[in-house]
Amino acid sequence: MSELSRQIENKRAEAECVCQRLQHEIDKLGFAPDTLIHKPRFEEAHFELVKDPYTGTENLLCFWLDARGIQRQGRLQFNSDDSFYAEYDVIQPHPSRPQWFVEGVSAWGTADNMKAEAKLLPQP
Repeated sequence: MSELSRQIENKRAEAECVCQRLQHEIDKLGFAPDTLIHKPRFEEAHFELVKDPYTGTENLLCFWLDARGIQRQGRLQFNSDDSFYAEYDVIQPHPSRPQWFVEGVSAWGTADNMKAEAKLLPQP
């Protein structure tokens, strides 16, 4: 088994929880079900190992591409200290608060202590 495959399997359950938390943050905003086509699903992620410049270890990076398969729409990185950071682009006006634009959602922390929030920008 390759190192990449090993890390994907080791982080699968935690990554699925992070994906669910990102989706929960999107759902809390109140978008209609058909508004957002793409969702942060673990099974649709692409994976690679990235070297941590501080520790020299390889960290698992999961990322999602847009429908055209060109631009990254989200990412989840597991760090060597067992922490993670995730973000997923929404790029839509807020469904019920017209003064806000939803850039995306983010989640961070550890498996035992996960935080998440929507990233809102004021509408011009």
